[in-house]
Amino acid sequence: MTFVDGERAGGGTSCTFSPLRLAVSRTPFSKKLSEAPCPLPVGTPSKKLSGTPPKHPATTNDATAAIVDHVADRTFAKFSFFKVDPAWRRRDPELRAADKQEFLAACEDFGVDRSLRAYSTIGTRGDVDLVLLSQSSNLDDIHTFHVVLGQSGLAKWAQTPYSFLSMTKRSPYSDEQARTEICVSERKYLFLYPMVKQRRWYGLASEERGRIMKSHIEVGRRYPEITINTTYSFGLDDQEFVVCFEGDDPGMFLDLVNELRPTESSEYTERETPTFTCVAMSARKALDALDGVPSAVAIDATALS
Repeated sequence: MTFVDGERAGGGTSCTFSPLRLAVSRTPFSKKLSEAPCPLPVGTPSKKLSGTPPKHPATTNDATAAIVDHVADRTFAKFSFFKVDPAWRRRDPELRAADKQEFLAACEDFGVDRSLRAYSTIGTRGDVDLVLLSQSSNLDDIHTFHVVLGQSGLAKWAQTPYSFLSMTKRSPYSDEQARTEICVSERKYLFLYPMVKQRRWYGLASEERGRIMKSHIEVGRRYPEITINTTYSFGLDDQEFVVCFEGDDPGMFLDLVNELRPTESSEYTERETPTFTCVAMSARKALDALDGVPSAVAIDATALS
């Protein structure tokens, strides 16, 4: 579908894990992700970057500082996919509840001052049950979070069939200011896929790529109810981009993709699969969807036995 680079963009830590309790020691963060500005709806006029360039020639120190500031405005985005062993659902309810609670404790701790979203793919994919989108300006946070997740009871029964690492950065085809994180909305569905462009795309002049993308973006503007976040993976992971759409109507998204197929930019797509249709919900509800048993019910049943 190739709707990439469109209008929307999107401390060290040490942890130990014990059953039902997560102990974390972290250094202070300079800025919470929740304080970052979120994108405007597609088609909304955006403000250009403010400020005027310095009149004096840039020194080596000035150039280095500019690069550091530029990179500091970016955020790592990690898409983690989990598939639970069917045998886990045959475990006793109290054991499953404890497994889910350990996994949830890690998610809730990470989400205290960083962005974490959960999605269920029960019924939409056969090879994935749960998707987590974790974000931080520090890659060590992402690493430590997944180390802690791996110590939970549920992780011992789960596989990770897919995993996408990317970063936010300003689109070269938009005047909109870069955002420090993927700003997800409250829409019900997330449509997600990795993407790789053909090498000949990068051989085109930047003006020609801009022309092609301009017509591509215009198609997306005809669907204001669908929003997009594009993140970049060059050198970080196997894909070049991770593209996410949000919407409340899967049929409308289907129409958008169908209309994007014949666009000129689609001719330069190498790969844009697998595609995931994800249902947005809290981490607790996404975990409860794994076995269809609310955690509170399982814990109460254990207490009464």
